[in-house]
This record gives sequence, C-alpha cells and structure tokens, in this order.
Amino acid sequence: MDGVVIVDKPSGKTSHDIVRDVKRLLGAKKVGHAGTLDPLATGVLVICINEATKLTQFWLQDDKEYRATMLLGVRTDTLDREGEVTERREPRLEEQEIREAIGGFVGRIEQRAPKYSAVKFKGKPLYKWAREGIDIEPPLRTVTIHEITVSEIAMPSVTVTVSCSKGTYIRSLCADIGDVLGCGACLFDLRRTRSGSFRQEDAVSIA
Repeated sequence: MDGVVIVDKPSGKTSHDIVRDVKRLLGAKKVGHAGTLDPLATGVLVICINEATKLTQFWLQDDKEYRATMLLGVRTDTLDREGEVTERREPRLEEQEIREAIGGFVGRIEQRAPKYSAVKFKGKPLYKWAREGIDIEPPLRTVTIHEITVSEIAMPSVTVTVSCSKGTYIRSLCADIGDVLGCGACLFDLRRTRSGSFRQEDAVSIA
C-alpha cells in the first residue's frame, strides 16, 4: 500500500506515536509525517505510507492553519499549559487592546522556537538540553503570519484562527502576544485545521 492518510491526531500523543500506530495498523514498511504536532495539539497530521514518504519533503513546506486558545496572564517554561508556571498576573485589558496587539503580528515576523521543542542544537533537540537544566537560547527565525482572526475573547482566554507559513510555533506566538500586552500568555489549546490542501474534514481518527 502506497499513499497518504490524513489523521486527526488526538491530544496526548506525539506525532511519532501516530506514525508508529499507522505502521502497525496497516503493516506498512515505511511511514512518515509531514509536519510535527506537539502532544498537546490535535488535528490534521499528514501521514505518508511506503513510496509516498518520498513526497514528505514537499508537503513539509506547506502553509498551515490553526485554531488556538491562549491564556492571558500566565507564563510557563514550555509556553503552554502543560509547563511549570513561572509567572501569574491579572490581565487588565480592554478588548480593543487585545485585538490591536494580535493584529500587529500579521506579516513577516522574527520568532524564537520554544526551549522545549524538537529544534536541534549541536545535534540534540532543545527539549533535551532544557530537561538537563542547560539553558540554550534558540536562534531567531523568520516566519510569516498570513492572517489572524480573533474568534472569541472570554477573559482570560482568547481564541484565534491563525494561517501561517511552515515552521511557525503557535506557542511562541501566544507568548509573544502576551509580552506585547504586558501580562504574559501561554497556549492553552491547539488544533491544526489545515496543512496545505489537507483539511480537518479529510481527517480520520486512529480508531
């Protein structure tokens, strides 16, 4: 069997877990994915099977779309709700302030990957350095935010839809928005709704 399966990744599993599950279920020799999702995240994970793994490099370049909920007033070491809280403060903000701050991130921006991420430094993922207590500052990278639409503001939570280039870290985006607002923020919930031309409507569960 050669081809592509669009999996709706559940929360709590790594992208590698899904690759392993698909390989076992289909008895495939080679299985790969086109774009990592954090364990916290759900949604579209493009899985390539056998000969289709040769196309993974092309799909990795695709734009992505996410629905994200950020929690204002909370900073964590992982930039999401699963990390250790490093600061709490009450976000005293008007809705217009929030919308203007978020809108300021549309376009080409400089972004640092989270210290707890799979980005490699000297051949080892940053999250392994972090777990060893070694503080490595990730390099800046340029990404493009095509569009951000605010879906809901229910303080201290803000839900947005983000269309962006490959390599964009939504955790970092939330943290950076929190810094601009002065209260800090972390990612609370994340769902990838589109990867290139593959949408959540095309996705199937592992079950």
